[in-house]
Amino acid sequence: LSAQVKRKIEGKRDPEQEKEVMEWICEVTGSPLDANKSYEDNLKDGTVLCRLMNKISPGCIKKINESTMPFKLMENISNFLAAASKFGVSSTDLFQTVDLYEKR
Repeated sequence: LSAQVKRKIEGKRDPEQEKEVMEWICEVTGSPLDANKSYEDNLKDGTVLCRLMNKISPGCIKKINESTMPFKLMENISNFLAAASKFGVSSTDLFQTVDLYEKR
């Protein structure tokens, strides 16, 4: 089942759109991303997403965890999602924390 889900997700992905999003994130944050890493690997720890949200809405995420402990990384992602929701992003357009963390 997991292999089926992965194939289905990959079929819906647009590498060109992912590239555009990564370029936009770099432009907004002013920080380069690792071109040798995948889309998910660049975003997995949530720090890039938190910095992005703080550029869009300064101070909306008070603490960005730099720890490598999984629960701290997932907390970053959760903080980004909460800030995006407050910013007006519909809950139907948001992903689940674990989906990004586990690259689903």
